[in-house]
Amino acid sequence: MNHVSTETITLHNGVKMPKLGFGVYLVEEGATTVDSVKKAIEVGYRSIDTAAIYKNEKGVGQAIRESGIPREELFITTKVWNSDQGYETTLQAFEDSLERLGLDYLDLYLIHWPVKGKYIETWKAMEKLYEDGKVRAIGVSNFNVHHLEDILEHGKHKPVINQIELHPRLSQVEIREFCSKHEIAVEAWSPIGQGKLLDEPTINHVATKHSKSPAQVILRWHLQHGTVIIPKSITPSRIEENTQIFDFELSLEEMTQIDALNMDARFGPDPDNFNF
Repeated sequence: MNHVSTETITLHNGVKMPKLGFGVYLVEEGATTVDSVKKAIEVGYRSIDTAAIYKNEKGVGQAIRESGIPREELFITTKVWNSDQGYETTLQAFEDSLERLGLDYLDLYLIHWPVKGKYIETWKAMEKLYEDGKVRAIGVSNFNVHHLEDILEHGKHKPVINQIELHPRLSQVEIREFCSKHEIAVEAWSPIGQGKLLDEPTINHVATKHSKSPAQVILRWHLQHGTVIIPKSITPSRIEENTQIFDFELSLEEMTQIDALNMDARFGPDPDNFNF
């Protein structure tokens, strides 16, 4: 057993979350989802990140049941989709997700995108789910600083985490600093930049020095910045390779070199200009 499941961060409400999780965005429902999630659990992942819109919650649930790992050792995240936002609709969306997953509680529930005019009501529903003990922690995804300020002003509970697009080409310094100041953890989706950074010379140079792959170097960069990561893959060898990031360390110089690759370049939508 490797260290994947043992390295955790403690969210501001005291819940421990694995630093490395397994993402299933764009993983096809059915056997592909079941097999890749089971492989991930087998090689040591204990955190699985899905969402209602991914349409693969059933497969994730099946993999969890077939994995043989006790539920309490797993950390399961899903997200409420944009068309379900609002108070009552969020409560219903949560129950629907729980049913598809075949679980009786969630570890983390996130607002997927900040739908204008709706996310405050959605957050109030999340707070109810949290207070009712149906979910151990609540957070947000794709929230910019002004969205977070809005939640902090109008909510009773602050988000434990903000899951954002984050990789060496989009380092999101302003959001990371805001979150750090407010004890909100940061989680990176698309941590490897959708594979678009694997040929980057600086990263390859660092990888060669450490006898690691470019993907492992990028994931290690995230870890040393204190970011939670959820790389996705359906290739068994890569699923395993992505766990082998706890046995080396990047120097300050190498971290600075990778930091310098930022171009504020998004590969996904901009939360302020997303057609909801």
